[in-house]
Amino acid sequence: MQTPTRLRDLIRQIRAARTAAEERSVVNKECAYIRSTFREEDSVWRCRNIAKLLYIHMLGYPAHFGQLECLKLIASTRFTDKRVGYLGAMLLLDERQDVHLLITNCLKNDLNSNTQFVVGLALCTLGAIASPEMARDLASEVERLIKSPNAYIKKKAALCAFRIIRRVPDLMEMFLPATRSLLTEKNHGVLITGVTLITEMCENSPDTLNHFKKIVPNLVRILKNLILAGYSPEHDVSGVSDPFLQVKILRLLRILGKNDAEASEAMNDILAQVATNTETSKNVGNTILYETVLSIMDIKSESSLRVLAVNILGRFLLNNDKNIRYVALNTLLRTVHVDTSAVQRHRTTILECLKDPDVSIRRRAMELSFALINSQNIRAMMKELLSFLERSDAEFKAHCSSAMVLAAERHAPSSRWHLDTLFQVLLKAGNYLRDDTVSNTIQIVSSAPSERQAYAAMRLWTSLERSATAADATERQPLIQVAAWTIGEYGDMLVSEASNSISMVDDDGVDDFTRPSEEYVIDIYQKLLWSTQLSITTKEYLLLSLAKLSTRFTTQPSQDKIRVIIDTFGSHIHIELQQRGVELSQLYKQYAHLRPALLERMPAMETNVVREDNDEELATNTQTHEQPAHEQDALLDLIIGSEPLSNGDVEHQPQVTTNNNSNTNDILDLLSGLDLSSSTPVSVSNNNVSTAPSLLLDGLFSPAAATPQETVVKALDRGGVSVQLVVCGGDGSATLTMKASSHHHNTITDFLFQAAVPRTFRLDMMSPSGTVLTPQGEITQVLKITNPSKTPLRLRIRVSYTIDGNPILEQAEVNSFPPDLFN
Repeated sequence: MQTPTRLRDLIRQIRAARTAAEERSVVNKECAYIRSTFREEDSVWRCRNIAKLLYIHMLGYPAHFGQLECLKLIASTRFTDKRVGYLGAMLLLDERQDVHLLITNCLKNDLNSNTQFVVGLALCTLGAIASPEMARDLASEVERLIKSPNAYIKKKAALCAFRIIRRVPDLMEMFLPATRSLLTEKNHGVLITGVTLITEMCENSPDTLNHFKKIVPNLVRILKNLILAGYSPEHDVSGVSDPFLQVKILRLLRILGKNDAEASEAMNDILAQVATNTETSKNVGNTILYETVLSIMDIKSESSLRVLAVNILGRFLLNNDKNIRYVALNTLLRTVHVDTSAVQRHRTTILECLKDPDVSIRRRAMELSFALINSQNIRAMMKELLSFLERSDAEFKAHCSSAMVLAAERHAPSSRWHLDTLFQVLLKAGNYLRDDTVSNTIQIVSSAPSERQAYAAMRLWTSLERSATAADATERQPLIQVAAWTIGEYGDMLVSEASNSISMVDDDGVDDFTRPSEEYVIDIYQKLLWSTQLSITTKEYLLLSLAKLSTRFTTQPSQDKIRVIIDTFGSHIHIELQQRGVELSQLYKQYAHLRPALLERMPAMETNVVREDNDEELATNTQTHEQPAHEQDALLDLIIGSEPLSNGDVEHQPQVTTNNNSNTNDILDLLSGLDLSSSTPVSVSNNNVSTAPSLLLDGLFSPAAATPQETVVKALDRGGVSVQLVVCGGDGSATLTMKASSHHHNTITDFLFQAAVPRTFRLDMMSPSGTVLTPQGEITQVLKITNPSKTPLRLRIRVSYTIDGNPILEQAEVNSFPPDLFN
């Protein structure tokens, strides 16, 4: 046969191809020639052909037909053939191919070779392609080679053991005796591979981690020698002695010192020396300092050492390299909870990073800024973040505005400052606000004192007036919605002369409020309602607000003008606005006498109080909401008309939407089939029902009693979700702890547990521990039941959740409680 093309010539031909079709033609022609040469048993060009085939494989073309030829090269006595053969085996073979099993014997022979380079090839190949069976067969050979006096073979064997342990963790114990001896070597290559192998072992096994905690002094000594060592051309990198080994040791120290005070104490001094003696002018030194900071923050280090680590990250923030600044912000974000006061010293530098042109750095700086907000710096931090919100890109506005609303609610120094901040967020975030921000702001305004409500109406009127004349009004619709609601409720305060006595001076000392007339307010409303850019939702806010102003304004011209505007919406093209226009117009005709009562001012909205385990929090923060008698009667009518559900039946409805604010009918369906003969009001509870004061104070002033015995009742086990009730009771009351677990492999979201009892009982439910149920996780919720009549308990439960995007509903009746539960 003719002499085959050389590899460099093939590469040149493929690169010269102008089209994909021309490239495929060259490759197919060469593959056909290579196949023909493989049929020659004694081909002298096998090595060259395999090398070309590997290049073709790298380009993405099929090359599996060369697997057996790789085995023939491996069996050759020539080192050049073995090298190409083993390279081909690493690229073309995998454990799904039968050929993979044939290479085991060749590897075993070469692991016993007298040539170190042949042994090295075999070790590299074994580490790359070892299947569990192959690893078990050859692990003893690798363990023997780790003890070899040859440093070249020893480091290759240590890396091969690292790959074997990662593939088959059960073989870890075999390598333990030989591994500790690797740290006594002077060869840096052996030290690096030894530390890498020990790190893998410690990460995979807690027992091995405890075993290797004895080597902390050895690691400290090696690291100290590296720091104090003089110039060594063999290991020097930009003036630092073997930074790769230093980084490996620091990572291992971080693992060994975590949650161990004794081991942490042994490495505190060396970490301080590394942090103070490492050269920072080069990137190599910054790498070592970064690993040192991570080690200091992960172990039980001294407070002064943590301050030193945070200061190092502060210097990183001043670096010109964007990657170093990003790493510093990311690390500070992960460690801010460890020592917040130390990170606070670099607040100014962090805020400067909000102006960085790099989007990743701005994002991390924003997240870190919110983590640093507290009651002392809230004013300064919020001012900077408002400036950032105004100039930030659209991708930042939603997250930033939501975080600002939460921070203002948590740390607001005064109610007026809180309102001003919310209005600034509404103005600067525009339409990128989350939907709940509008409702939360309205709730805060409604529950404020009357003076603050008037102040809010005047502030929002100024913004509404500017939006009506601005060309970008469509970009501020959440602001217009809040302003419309507020002015509709408190418009009388806005136009009254009493508004002149309210100070409207802002932080810059500017009073930009001028009391408007009633006619001017209506003109602004008309301009906004006539706008073609505003959404239907915003116009609904404006239309209802205008109707409310008809009961707030006193002059007859204002009343007539409002009526004309509302009447025009009776023929609006949009059905929702048309319906509102028609209904509101009726309040000017035959139902005019009802208009003042129907459009009266809304009562203060109350937020749902999150219950805490702390008794003091319960005593001060929890509020009780009693249902009026007429509402209870309505509930009874719904229950009596519901269809009973037989005992033990479970209803599965995969299409039901799970929502924490389920309507009353859904919750009351749980009671269907229970005893309704008693005249005592029904006790229905979900996650939003507050705890009564008698329940909160229960047991605070009574003498200590013996601990009651707990009983576990299986309530539900269906669809991969299990619900158990841990029951503990006595003396007319009982406490049930719901524990939900999942047998699914995927995470469950929107988990909601609901319960109902007969009329003779009183049920109070605490807040659940969460709404997301992981495969290994658990959700708990406490139920407290009062039963003065001490009759047997019957409980109807409903569990709803979402998995893989599908809403699921399960419900059942539980009546297997102990008969003496309330005795």
